[in-house]
Amino acid sequence: MTYENLDAKLINALLGDGRASLRSLGEKLDVSVTTISNHLRDLEAEGVVEGYTPIVNYDALGYDVTAIIQLKVEGSALPDITERLQEQKQMISVYEVTGDYDVIAIGKFTDTDGMNKQIKELLTDADIRESNTSVVLNAVVENEQFELDIEE
Repeated sequence: MTYENLDAKLINALLGDGRASLRSLGEKLDVSVTTISNHLRDLEAEGVVEGYTPIVNYDALGYDVTAIIQLKVEGSALPDITERLQEQKQMISVYEVTGDYDVIAIGKFTDTDGMNKQIKELLTDADIRESNTSVVLNAVVENEQFELDIEE
């Protein structure tokens, strides 16, 4: 096999099975285990592949309330607010954004009471000027990653 597009093919193979062995990846991509190992090590060193983790179905564990929290924050307090959000275990994503709000956080909760309590604690911060919370009714797609395009 030619090594053209090998990194993209390796990433796509890992997206299909993040627990695949080096041997099975080598067989699938028709290259040696050493070549797979070297390319994978380089992808990890470059920060392209950051880790291997299971995809957890939080709904199945009772965390079936998903909230999208939008916050307007005093400018200098933005790092403090995002750090506080990041430290809350139930916040699965925290973004600094452009537009009407400064921060968007996505959290998973076991019930609306727990969600309400955590949001109210957050809103006691004087540096949060405004908030808007939406509860997700149906997650059409979640935790999706996409395969890389490969030029043949």
